[in-house]
Amino acid sequence: MAIEYAKVLNALKVSYTVIGRGDESSLKFRQETGVSVIKGGIEKWLEKEREREYPQKAIVCVGEEALGRVTRLLIKKGVRSILVEKPGGLTSEDIRLVAEETDKEGAKVYVGYNRRFYASTAKALEIIEEDGGVLSFSFEFTEWSHVISGLKKAEGVLEEWFLANSTHVIDLAFFLGGMPKEIACFTTGGLEWHPSASIFTGAGISEKGALFSYQANWESPGRWGVEVLTKKHRLIFRPLEKLQVQRIGSVGIEAVEIDEEIDTKYKAGLFKQVESFLGSEKRGLPSIYEQIKVLDFFEKVSGKTKKKKISQF
Repeated sequence: MAIEYAKVLNALKVSYTVIGRGDESSLKFRQETGVSVIKGGIEKWLEKEREREYPQKAIVCVGEEALGRVTRLLIKKGVRSILVEKPGGLTSEDIRLVAEETDKEGAKVYVGYNRRFYASTAKALEIIEEDGGVLSFSFEFTEWSHVISGLKKAEGVLEEWFLANSTHVIDLAFFLGGMPKEIACFTTGGLEWHPSASIFTGAGISEKGALFSYQANWESPGRWGVEVLTKKHRLIFRPLEKLQVQRIGSVGIEAVEIDEEIDTKYKAGLFKQVESFLGSEKRGLPSIYEQIKVLDFFEKVSGKTKKKKISQF
């Protein structure tokens, strides 16, 4: 992700400093971007730079296990505007600690859910507005457990895979249809690397009044997907980078023409996300406080909270 962010920053002609850790990753970064890396880790760099003024903006794209710790460290050192890769920390508690430090120091922290900035998402928002809003929506966040179980990740990351990865889909769904107001969640099963649950389903109503449902089965074939229904269209994201529609009165499904130039030149959604972070309005970027608001919901959906009943937000 650091390489992908650097490609965008280079294109935007933004000057920046890169702090890395190991020799191998630093060499790969320089080969891919042409930019040198200061090695040794963020703690060592901050110690050396303590007599100088720290930057006012930072992008945190370290491993999932270090997201919260590094973000809090930067806040404490006076960095006042931070974009941290989703979900903002390893666990819900880690993310809440980031929010507490953000509030304490008067900083501004934003969480990088780049699917919000896809060209397909932008086009869908146009159609939704033209059609008078969302009536209902559904989503699937099935993960390929046969692949994920073999990934080399830091201790604790796979156990939090729902929060670390699946929330990409859920965040996009509620960005389009409205944040959850009422929700009923059901889970069963469990995997060696994700013991809380492996099969998920539920339904509810969003703050915009749209009914929604979801399902995922990590023990069976499937893929990510979101479907949004308006009075005139069924908007289909499968894969999320593409947009298809079914029009009222038709059973046919057709591809929607979208401007994909930026999303194919750079990691999809990242260019617009960085533009938003560097700009004054931060349009579309969720704050750490917005992330805190949905953490209880994430825990219920993931099976971390085992109460299978309707809950009020």
